[in-house]
Amino acid sequence: MERITSKIPFRWALLAPLILLLAVFVAYPLGYSFYLSLTDFTLLQRSGEFVGFDQYSKVLANDDYWTSMRITGVYVVIAVSLELVLGLLIAMALQQQRRARNITRAMLLVPMFIAPVAIGLTFRFLLNQQLGVIPVLLGKIGIEIDFFSPGLALITLALIDVWQWTPFMVLLFLSGLESRPQAPLEAARMDGASAWLTFRALTLRMLAPVITVAVIVRVLEASKLFEYVYVVTGGGPGGSTESVQYLMYQTGIRFFRLGEASAMAFVLLAILLIPIVLFFRGMRREGAGA
Repeated sequence: MERITSKIPFRWALLAPLILLLAVFVAYPLGYSFYLSLTDFTLLQRSGEFVGFDQYSKVLANDDYWTSMRITGVYVVIAVSLELVLGLLIAMALQQQRRARNITRAMLLVPMFIAPVAIGLTFRFLLNQQLGVIPVLLGKIGIEIDFFSPGLALITLALIDVWQWTPFMVLLFLSGLESRPQAPLEAARMDGASAWLTFRALTLRMLAPVITVAVIVRVLEASKLFEYVYVVTGGGPGGSTESVQYLMYQTGIRFFRLGEASAMAFVLLAILLIPIVLFFRGMRREGAGA
């Protein structure tokens, strides 16, 4: 045993457990899922013939898939945009806070540590048209809103996401604000620059890397919309909240077509990764040019 370990470079010996974990829990599932996407595998038959890229052609011609992609895209735009704006505003307010700072920050971070299923069930009952507290209170002042109507259900899910994940944006932006160099801000203040000009010309530019990372992370996470749909709306009403992840679940688990569901997953992966890879390559070129 000692002879074997002595032949392995020390750095590779240290990395071996991590490489093993990645191979078992990441590489193998991804590889097997890709293999399934090239077959017509179903849970009923527990077997499938190799069909090549026919499953991908089937997915690309599936109108339901692109409808679910559009629904997911609308959800992501609404949720991430609100989280970006609210997170930045709250972070700037917290930076100026002088009393009870730690208590306030701890309370704001609580929602992101609660399971999405628990949050979804909570809001499902709070916003229920017949039994929910919020519709009852709004009804007493003459406001009648069905939060789960076809036109509002997706927005309601996006607002639930905003409630849970705005603290994540606050955490990132607050760290970025507190790590800013103070010299440019002091110079702008001495030159008489307004607060808006200082924010637009200095703060936003300094926070640009943090904003970029925060948006990318939240776009990737929000694109995995499933828990809220599963426990709150079930894809309804009328399929208006059927996200692409929920469609994959329906296809693979409810209707047993794992091959088709795997192809859907890899098409989504390509749609999400290609723009991100191109974006980072562009940033690298700009950095090299500078």
